[in-house]
Amino acid sequence: MPLQMTRRYSDQQIQEFTQAALKDGFCILKDHFSLEVLAAWRAAFTPLLEDHIQREGDLQNRGSARYYVTLPFNAPFAEASIYEDDDVLAIVAGLVGEDAVMCQLATDTPLLGSDYQAIHRDAPPLFPEMEQETPPFQLAVNFPLVDVTLENGPFEVARGTHMLTKEEGLRQLESGAVELEPIMLRAGDVMIRDVRGLHRGTPNRTNTPRPMAVIGYSRRWLYRPEVSIQIPRATWDTLSDRAKHLLRFNPIVESLEERPEVEVYQAYAY
Repeated sequence: MPLQMTRRYSDQQIQEFTQAALKDGFCILKDHFSLEVLAAWRAAFTPLLEDHIQREGDLQNRGSARYYVTLPFNAPFAEASIYEDDDVLAIVAGLVGEDAVMCQLATDTPLLGSDYQAIHRDAPPLFPEMEQETPPFQLAVNFPLVDVTLENGPFEVARGTHMLTKEEGLRQLESGAVELEPIMLRAGDVMIRDVRGLHRGTPNRTNTPRPMAVIGYSRRWLYRPEVSIQIPRATWDTLSDRAKHLLRFNPIVESLEERPEVEVYQAYAY
């Protein structure tokens, strides 16, 4: 039976969120995702993180004691109420088009011993020779699996820098014209951001991991081979038509048993 979802926000509110993301580089939907669903994700993620640390060892591709972990597209992570959320998809459509694709399902998790990341963007400009930014082409939909506090490593972002060159954004940070802002999110909150906004991860000073999930949506023509979602054929056959359209460019596999020893997505900072 197809999943029945309804919009929480009016068309006017969706437009306001979209305009905030265009202006600031991000918008936040408070108390949006089900805490029950996120609790299931958190429980299933713990052994994945432990296995990932054993596999990657001391490979510090995201910085010390910070791990990027791709999530398998099966239960509980293949959850339509998350990646097909009507409000999120309406904002996504307003930013990267009605024909957007879902291209990423992963997590970023700092542990005790993590440090400040270098300030970076998650994608290069489309046309660096122009020294001028374009409308959005790739989004990260972030949502924490635990409450984010100042102590456990909040994401920091500089508003409006998605529409500046990196060099100009860094100059404005240095001059104080803009500043890095820690984003405190509670479990259930959702942040939709343009991946070009200057940002960094901060240290987790607690003994508890701070997993932040990310679903990537992009314009249909954008292909970044380092990120993709492997979809088991048995799962594909259960998806809604909308989900199949969102996921249409991802590989369909017979099994998720075969995994690379390390994450393919290594170069992340631009």
